[in-house]
Amino acid sequence: MATPLNGLGTLSAGGVGSGLDVNSLVSQLVAADRAPRDAQITRHETQVTTEISGLASLKGALSTFQDSLTPLSTQAAFTPRTASSSNEDVFTATASGSAAKGTYSVKVIALAQAQQLASNAFAAGATATVGTGTLTITSGSSSFQVTIDSSNNTLAGIRDAINGAAGNTGVQATLLNEVNGSRLVLTSTATGAAHSITVTAAGGDGNLSQITYPGGAGAHLTQLAAAQDAHIQIAGFDHYSSSNAVSDAIDGVTLNLVSADPTTASTLSVSDDTSTLMTRINGFVTQYNALYKEFASLRAYSPDTQQGGPLLGDALLLGIESTVSSGLTSTVTGLTGNYTSLASIGITKQADGTLSLDQAKLNAALSNSPGSVGAIFGSTNGVAARLNTSITTILQSNGALDSRNQQLQREVKDIATDKSNLDEQMTAIQARYTSQFSALDALLAQMQQTSTFLTSALANLPKPNSVGSSNS
Repeated sequence: MATPLNGLGTLSAGGVGSGLDVNSLVSQLVAADRAPRDAQITRHETQVTTEISGLASLKGALSTFQDSLTPLSTQAAFTPRTASSSNEDVFTATASGSAAKGTYSVKVIALAQAQQLASNAFAAGATATVGTGTLTITSGSSSFQVTIDSSNNTLAGIRDAINGAAGNTGVQATLLNEVNGSRLVLTSTATGAAHSITVTAAGGDGNLSQITYPGGAGAHLTQLAAAQDAHIQIAGFDHYSSSNAVSDAIDGVTLNLVSADPTTASTLSVSDDTSTLMTRINGFVTQYNALYKEFASLRAYSPDTQQGGPLLGDALLLGIESTVSSGLTSTVTGLTGNYTSLASIGITKQADGTLSLDQAKLNAALSNSPGSVGAIFGSTNGVAARLNTSITTILQSNGALDSRNQQLQREVKDIATDKSNLDEQMTAIQARYTSQFSALDALLAQMQQTSTFLTSALANLPKPNSVGSSNS
């Protein structure tokens, strides 16, 4: 058993020589040295991570709100039109704000179609040998060449060579397999008479003449469908189009032709689209309220839990909220009459900071003066236009949010560096403590050996003669 030192008790637990537990002492001392700095780094890391998360939530809420502003940011957006067809089996229609209201008689005489050509049937199918040479294929004003040799002179090889040819932007080749064999089919990728196909062959063994068009005597491609323009009549007047999406017949209107009915006229109606406007304005109110609630959540503080939001007291958040609030409530200059502000058309702020919408009041404003409603939102100084501009500035690269995020990302790197430096410092401290306590352990071991020796020596000294004994 080790000898007590200075009455403090024996140090034991597996030391090398003295019973001193060097590893445990070093671990505890290093942990004690590390704890304050670890806590400081952890607090910093938690703060930075929380701010990054808060900024991401703020950016998402601002982006979503801006999406609701975009369709309201121009006055032209407040003259939306809707187009309808009396027979959608013949055509459907869409209209932009530039379309004039009215009704039109529309007759679809013929649909636009792409030219399609087919070869004779080759009984041997896709592997049938056709011939060699150079094909020149023209579609509309564009042409390209395809070289056919012994490596690709089969029906399948010619198909692949056409589809893979450089400069081919207008013809699609495929194989049609039927009871008599396989046919090479060429189809123009664009409709309309201007995109007709011609195929000529030169050189080689001369057998590529089987797939030329137009052809003379002998085998050649035959036409399955002619290149054809769409033909419609509007109010009795003829109009032709290379596409079945006709956008150049009536200003601001696109007719999507579905089927031909040359004997019967259908009615196209173009009218105001107030339902779209209502949806957009309702979306604006809903998304602003979501944004405001995000502001409130980010800067919130709970006395019960003593916890704050991710951006509590943050000047950037407060500045952005102030900018949005100002853009929402500032006067729209240049307006007169009954409708000059959001409140005048039924959009007002409530006590909790969110917006409320009086649907009846908004309907009346849109009915009585859609132009004024448009100016409130979409004029140069309008609510949606100026908010859209402000938020674009906030969200842009190197804008307020981006700059803060870059700063926080630099702090994340600094924290990683601090952790690494702390690890290095603690490694050095651990080495120093280990050296010091190992020396102390050796010293204590030596002292214990000396103590044992002295104790043994003292025990072996001769005992003195008893004092006062008498002689007989």
